[in-house]
Order: sequence, then C-alpha cells, then structure tokens
Amino acid sequence: MKSEIGVLRQLLEKNIGSERTEHLFHVLVLHPELVSDQGPKVSRAILSQALNMLLFEDLLKRVPAAKTYVEQCLRDGKTVMHDHGAVRTVALSGMGALPAGQEAITRILGPLGYALNGVYPLERLRMTGRSHAQADYPEDIAQFFISELHPERFTPEFQAAVLRVTSTSADPVTPEAKALLHELESKGSLTLDHAATLLPALVACFGRQHSDAALADYEILLAESPEMAWISTEGNAFNHATDRVPDVDRLAEEQKALGQPMKAAVETSQSGRVRQTAFHAARVMRTFRAPDGTIIEKEVPGSFYEFITRLPLPEQDGKTGLDLSFDSSNAQAIFKMTANAKS
Repeated sequence: MKSEIGVLRQLLEKNIGSERTEHLFHVLVLHPELVSDQGPKVSRAILSQALNMLLFEDLLKRVPAAKTYVEQCLRDGKTVMHDHGAVRTVALSGMGALPAGQEAITRILGPLGYALNGVYPLERLRMTGRSHAQADYPEDIAQFFISELHPERFTPEFQAAVLRVTSTSADPVTPEAKALLHELESKGSLTLDHAATLLPALVACFGRQHSDAALADYEILLAESPEMAWISTEGNAFNHATDRVPDVDRLAEEQKALGQPMKAAVETSQSGRVRQTAFHAARVMRTFRAPDGTIIEKEVPGSFYEFITRLPLPEQDGKTGLDLSFDSSNAQAIFKMTANAKS
C-alpha cells in the first residue's frame, strides 16, 4: 500500500517517477530513519536528502566518468556515500534578480536545517569557501561547500566583464517557493504535496541563471580566473559531487588502473584526517555570442567527481565523530580540476 512507503520515496516518485527513484535508492547510502519515516509530513531533513539525491543524479548525467564509476559500484554491489556537493557563486551586487554571492544558495539551506560549519579562505583564487552541514543528520546528509568569488580583487576590465555576464540573471525562487520556504523554516516540515511543489524550485537554484556570455567576456574572465570563467558557463550548478570512501589512496590507484581520468595526487589536510582527490572535469560544449552577434560553440570544462576519506576527530568528553571539516589548501588544489586545460 502507498501508506507503507516512506515519505522520502513518495516525495521523489512524485517528482521523478518510480524508476529513477528506485535507481537512486540503490546507488546511495541513506540513513535508515530517513528511509523508514512514514510522514505524513515531510521533515526538513527528508527534503534535504531528496534535494541532494536529485543534484547527485544531475551530476552523473553531466560527468561521464562519474556515471561510469557509479555503474562499477552497482556491478560490485557497492553504494555511494554522498559526502558533499560544491557550488560556486559571485559576491557581486547587480546580478539581475539573483542575490549576491552565497546568499543565492544559503537562503534555501537555512530552512532545510543547514548551518555554517566552517569558513575557508581561498586566497590564491581570490575566493572564500564556506561549508554548511545539515543539523539533524550532519554525518549522513551531504554538506554543501559554497565558494564566493570576489570580483573587486581583480582588474576593472575583469569586473566589468563579470557584471556584463551576470546582469541577466533570473531568480529561480518563485513567490510560491519563498512562501513554502518560510513555512518550512517556521514549522520544520511541509505536507507531501507542498514538499513536492518546493523540491523542483530548490533544484532549479543549482543551475546557470544568466544567459549566454559573449565570447570576448569569457576570454577576459579566463585570463584572470578560470573559476569565474567556469561560473560564466555553468553558473551555480554542482561543480562536483563527492563520494566518501574508506581509503581514497587505494581507490585512486584502482580508478587509474581502470583508465579513469584521475587527478595525479591525493591532497591531505593539515590535520591529516581529510584526504581528497578527483576525476578531471568533463569536457562540455557551450554556446557564446560572437562579436557579430552570431552564436558559436566552444568546448570548455564542465563539472567533475570527487572522492574523500574522513577520519574520526580525537575523542573529547567521551564523544567522537567524523572530521567534517575542509582544508583551504586541499580545496584550492581540487579547484584546478576545472582549469581550461585538457591535461
């Protein structure tokens, strides 16, 4: 009977159908409490889990190496623990209807129960990273790593190009979605129908909100910041999704042996408890406006897939847990995956 199906599955089936829902349930590690919750209300934690599942699915569609890896996992009877997704933003006012910087994303994360979990200066990139963890299930529901690029730290020519590219941005959060987010924040849950209405609006926040860039502007951005050039073509799409694995070094060697486009080195945090590596970014075709007004296509870096190993924090007052932090040096090395080079 439908009433015996957990509300997480019901929510996803309402949005993407039973086949895609079943596939995601097979692929991803899900906390048993989130699977078994019968509702009738959809909690903020379940809505957070559903959002992350759909964003993970979208990433697989855009990154062939990630799709291949997940298919390998399924054949081997393994599941994926989605650790975090990364999003890039621009700390600039005047981006059309879109809020500046991280606010484009954090305005939806707050009602979902997310809270700031760390701030990471990315000085070499002239950016700032911030991690946000879901308060109800911090180790079990994926974090968001949101980076902000600071245009004022670049040349006036660069700043003008950023404004031209982003000024056409639309706001994917509709008045109805805003009302539902307010209700979710005040009550901590929504009816199934309201959650099913809100979920697509949340997913829409993780896309490109502005129109095609002029090729000349893209080249200006690329010369000073590959990261801003990436934002100009991909917007706020998941820059990467991340699999939390027991031994990232072993996994990296296994994937290299299978011919996957693995980063050469594994990055280690200053604490030694967080180790990361990644596949190189997918190559994608994007359209640009030429000087004569025609539309041209160009191959650029898309998104990628990351792997992370997290060790437990030192025991304190009899309590322990995974180190859910990030590392500025690690992050800046991982950002290089989307540099506009094929190597």
